[in-house]
Amino acid sequence: MIDDPRSLIRAPRGLKEMNDEFLGRRERGELPFELPVLTVPGRRSGAPRSTPLTVHESGGTRFVVGGFPAADWIKNVRAADGRATLSSAPTAEPEPVVLTELPADAARPVLRAWPEVTPDGVELMVENGVAAEPTPEALGELAGICPVFRVDPV
Repeated sequence: MIDDPRSLIRAPRGLKEMNDEFLGRRERGELPFELPVLTVPGRRSGAPRSTPLTVHESGGTRFVVGGFPAADWIKNVRAADGRATLSSAPTAEPEPVVLTELPADAARPVLRAWPEVTPDGVELMVENGVAAEPTPEALGELAGICPVFRVDPV
């Protein structure tokens, strides 16, 4: 559904600043929760770009969802052929991973689970016009619009 206008939605303006704040607090050990961080080479600069993401594990398989389909981290992952690192804590050794984009039919169940996985993230998607409402049905309809990546160790 590449022709869907929602596929052009970028992350809202304040999200980068919020992510930068979370990354800084994570580095200083100030977060009361684990914050997974995906690091991938920038598609133009090649410099490492780090993004905090929600990682969902289901049946022993990990997934990440591109809640804003035109986000830079998604473009970078695609340009890097899915090669990245994932770290769960600032002191943890980054894990080399490959992100594989799922076809719409395989992505749908992951998207349907997303409102339970990250209700705040889904609310942000609704506020910014990506999802119609914060329900499993509405998120399932985003299959083919919002990319879902399976995270595999290298």
